[in-house]
Amino acid sequence: MAEQPLRRIILAITGATGSGFGVAAARRLASNPAVGEVTLLVSPTGRRCLLDECGMRLEDLLAVSPKLRHVDERNLGADISSGSHRQHGMAIVPCSAGSLGRIAAGTSDGLITRAADVCLKERRPLVVCLRETPLNRIHLENMLRVHDAGGVIMPIMPGYYFKPAGLEDLYQAFATRVLDQLGLPEDDPRRWGA
Repeated sequence: MAEQPLRRIILAITGATGSGFGVAAARRLASNPAVGEVTLLVSPTGRRCLLDECGMRLEDLLAVSPKLRHVDERNLGADISSGSHRQHGMAIVPCSAGSLGRIAAGTSDGLITRAADVCLKERRPLVVCLRETPLNRIHLENMLRVHDAGGVIMPIMPGYYFKPAGLEDLYQAFATRVLDQLGLPEDDPRRWGA
């Protein structure tokens, strides 16, 4: 049997609170043996949240693993902006309501929204981890539009049944679920009945 090629995954961190969930997803993707490359996209406000909430600069996050490569969010000529580029899915963790709205409208105003649009049109996994509350009708309709276009709407709603010891436990358990949606299941003692 032929060996499966290593997966290429896109991870975007936008300017919604909850950047610790994105950091956990980046670390887990980078440590997954089935993943060969993680293209990291961070919006300008995402950088601000990363620093304010996690005390990390983009350079600190990139230092986690050589599998992480950063592409500037403004570079609409990047390889991932084309459906002919071989990549295997995308997660936006966290996803702001503004980013969700642009994806739902098909407005590719930057590389994050263009890469998401490529995933939808090429029928590749797109996991949108919305971090917003309360939700208004526009948010709900945008979630439904992205869902109906083939995306997975996965609001950041961590589980508590495993009695988390702290935030890192919540981040890691949620990252497990994100990887599940990307077809990269891992063992995790925090799973129900594990």
